[in-house]
Amino acid sequence: MQHRIIVLGAGYAGTVAAGRLAKRLHRDDVTITLVNAEPDFVERVRMHQLAAGQDLRPRPLREMFAGTGVELRIARVTGVDVDRRTVTVADPDGGTGELAYDTLVHALGSGRHDQGVPGAAEHAFEVASRPGALRLRERLAGLAAGQPVVVVGGGLTGLEAATEIAEARPDLAVGLVTRGALGDWLSDKGRRHLRKVLARLGITVHEHTAVTAVEADRVVTTDGTAVPAAATVWTTGFAAHPIARATALEVTGTGQVVVDRTMRSVSHPDVYAVGDAAWAMGPGDKPLRMSCASGGPTAWQAADAIAARLTGGKLPDLTIRYFNQCVSLGRGDGLIQYVTADDRSVGAALTGRLAALYKELVCKGAAWGVAHPTLGLPVRRRRVVRDTNRTEQAVEAAA
Repeated sequence: MQHRIIVLGAGYAGTVAAGRLAKRLHRDDVTITLVNAEPDFVERVRMHQLAAGQDLRPRPLREMFAGTGVELRIARVTGVDVDRRTVTVADPDGGTGELAYDTLVHALGSGRHDQGVPGAAEHAFEVASRPGALRLRERLAGLAAGQPVVVVGGGLTGLEAATEIAEARPDLAVGLVTRGALGDWLSDKGRRHLRKVLARLGITVHEHTAVTAVEADRVVTTDGTAVPAAATVWTTGFAAHPIARATALEVTGTGQVVVDRTMRSVSHPDVYAVGDAAWAMGPGDKPLRMSCASGGPTAWQAADAIAARLTGGKLPDLTIRYFNQCVSLGRGDGLIQYVTADDRSVGAALTGRLAALYKELVCKGAAWGVAHPTLGLPVRRRRVVRDTNRTEQAVEAAA
């Protein structure tokens, strides 16, 4: 009987995990099913570009996984029963189904986090998803010259959204609202460059400002100030997909699955979580941040651990760390902030056109990796050992 592996979500982490598993395990021994609501891979790190009016190259998942042995199921995940080891799905045509698994990889990622601010869900736009980016794109296209656009949130997503919109539509009055000082986590060089770029693009920055309400035509700040907004873009962080919270899995207050160093659930050993779905510790016992930079390494770790436990191989011992934070500031400018292993900024930073090219290479490299899920990885397919319990005991003892 084949071991059934189901991967939920075909974002960066899910596609990498599915492709790596296909490369590690013999097709006669396992079935790998990748479940995703959309038929195309979404380059989430480019959603601000899509919102600003740029067209992105389509990446059909069926083409990406053709010939790999990975079965694609286009459906929305509606439930997971970790006791019965089943996943319920809803197909695009309205039909429903149930999938049974022996090993589950939860890679459903995250969406926007409205932080409970009144009106944010109803009136603000987001760039955390393709549908959200397309809605914002339509709204921006309908705005007349001089109308105000307010981006709420001064993190990486907010900076990229504000600069991309301001560069694509210099006729709009773009503002950025940030709770702290602009770029307060960056190095001195990084902060100076950021301020220079935002000034050049004509972006009005509201520092040390918290938004307490979002209305159809404005945002309201803590001191009662109303900032006009024909379009409000909400970029105040991400919230984990809610599916895990509705299961018996051990999750954090953020809804992320608590995992060990191999990305395995600490409460249910047949479940792994990767990417934004996982609460995983990095250097200094700090949780990995929700990002593409975390998604790939956690997917490698989970896939290699699953393969090792099924085949009697050696468990991976990858130390997941950070090297830099890459920020596009429009199409012709950027900021590469170098960081410590636990993601703290150091003095060194790359700026300007060269940084923009660097960021573009990173984005293209990530897209190439998911578009070719089994290329660039040595063939090490191993046969599954049928006595799984004995195999796992041997692997854990060796580790």
